[in-house]
Amino acid sequence: MDHWKLLILFLFVTISVHAQPERWQQRVEYEMSIDFDVKRHQFDGTQRLTYFNNSPDTLDRVFYHLYFNAFQPNSMMDVRSRNIADPDPRVGSHIFSLKEEEMGYHKIRSLKMNGEPVNYEVAGTILEVWLGRPILPGSNAVFEMEFQSQVPVQIRRSGRDNAEGIAYSMAQWYPKMCEYDYQGWHANPYIGREFYGVWGDFDVTINIARDYIVAASGYLQNPDEIGHGYGEAPSGRSGKKLSYHFIAPDVHDFVWAADPDYTHDTFTRKDGTVLHFFYQKNENTAEAWGRLPAIMDKAFDFINSNYGQYPYKQYSFIQGGDGGMEYPMATLITGERSLGSLVGVSVHELMHSWYQMALGTNESLYAWMDEGFTSWASDEVMNYLRKEGLIPGRVLDNPHASDYRGYINFARSGFEEPLITHADHFVTNTAYGIAAYVKGAVFLAQLEYIIGKEAFRKGMLRYFDTWKFKHPNSNDFIRVMEKQSGIELDWYREYWVNTTHTIDYGIRSISEAPGQAGKTVATLEKAGAMPMPVDVLVHYADGRKEMFNIPLRIMRGHKPVEPSDIPFSVLEDWPWVAPTYEFVLDASPDDILDVIIDPHGGMADVNPDNNALKPK
Repeated sequence: MDHWKLLILFLFVTISVHAQPERWQQRVEYEMSIDFDVKRHQFDGTQRLTYFNNSPDTLDRVFYHLYFNAFQPNSMMDVRSRNIADPDPRVGSHIFSLKEEEMGYHKIRSLKMNGEPVNYEVAGTILEVWLGRPILPGSNAVFEMEFQSQVPVQIRRSGRDNAEGIAYSMAQWYPKMCEYDYQGWHANPYIGREFYGVWGDFDVTINIARDYIVAASGYLQNPDEIGHGYGEAPSGRSGKKLSYHFIAPDVHDFVWAADPDYTHDTFTRKDGTVLHFFYQKNENTAEAWGRLPAIMDKAFDFINSNYGQYPYKQYSFIQGGDGGMEYPMATLITGERSLGSLVGVSVHELMHSWYQMALGTNESLYAWMDEGFTSWASDEVMNYLRKEGLIPGRVLDNPHASDYRGYINFARSGFEEPLITHADHFVTNTAYGIAAYVKGAVFLAQLEYIIGKEAFRKGMLRYFDTWKFKHPNSNDFIRVMEKQSGIELDWYREYWVNTTHTIDYGIRSISEAPGQAGKTVATLEKAGAMPMPVDVLVHYADGRKEMFNIPLRIMRGHKPVEPSDIPFSVLEDWPWVAPTYEFVLDASPDDILDVIIDPHGGMADVNPDNNALKPK
């Protein structure tokens, strides 16, 4: 072989090895039918699951989640709750006290793959399945299952007879295929935290007593057979049960709820999206739920414009559950609330339709990309609704200020754990909550401070449009922001996500510049372990103000000058290893009133006491 052929072969092999194709993802198609017995709180089900192996790997086993099995004494959720230092009061020791008829379970009656029985074993909330024939890359397999389930009393998310009297909150109600991705199987036992699902289509039929009204993910296929606010039911209906037939395309879960006393209201938006509202109408709910549709219509307008277009044709707000919990095309929320509280929980759960339901992040590994991003956006939406006069409350200059305070206070406690911690493995519930909801929200608010408002806002839209329906991870997000801003940001993700290092910048001194008459040198210090770019505001005695931005050298750039009445200058980079930084002001110390680090609170500085100084 001559040298040219060798060179061509070398280049081909090199390109093949280093090329990175678009990330693959598995796909599922569910066909499920259940026959529900409301007297025994049990149902028999059949499931036909077509599983598409789009990975480059050969699969010789698969796993299912059996979430209802968590609601049995001595389950992992029960043991975890009874041993953690700060148990969720909704769980506590309630599971341990369940009677046999109050427990939840999934019993697998039969399971076949491509018509042939397979071996399986139930391990708590996971069904382990060994395949007689492997599923090859690029192929698919059909799993047929018969199962029987009992709905537990309401404890956490799913269950019967919740505190407000809703009969059935049916979340995590079916045997659900676990996700397999570039990191392998994610067959995590259910202890009450986060989820991760496979994209797919759901075809679900629910046969239930005819006086029950069912709300669910997906589009009802037979509204005129149902009535109950879905359509005009024909007269002379017979039989003891109704069959609700729903189809939900491109989702990674399916939720439903049922109650005989639901009021079902609808609101059709100008863009054609239909909003459904299911609630028990009484003196505690009528006014707030009656005002909710118009408010959520305005919320949708704001969210679609700022965070990306909602990708489905309907959304349902359903009274049920144990607080608020998000699902594709629907949410379960407790409903006996004031207007402000009802709107708040509705907005938060709706925002999950962007930062989980459409993006599909593995929220077990990246709970902060789900809960944190949702909390950040919810703060923004609620502030907008207050500004429009749609809900009571004061419009805030910084709607994320409470997140900053919450994070800083907990960071000082010594109990903080890194964001990279798997959601199930935080030592305390408090550490998980602060990390996922609060520090995750601050991650975004602080990123806007780093790269500037315009790049950040455009980047959030670009992130959604680029990664919807693709299971993005934290690096995928930060790369979008790097491309949008032109600034290197890997350091920010690594510090904020992988460590509990804190930010603390201070002003060490303000004094006359040596050998420079009429000039002042300001000396800043980096007392915390985490580096950040620093904004510094100078007030002069004559009333003038001047803002300076000190980028980090590792950023390889800086945020742009934004429109302001205050002059804005970018100074020389600060190498992160340097403990101090000096810059010279064209004024004598007598002409300076004070110097302030981060005057707008963009940094989560854990020690703001050293952020301002007056010349001596």
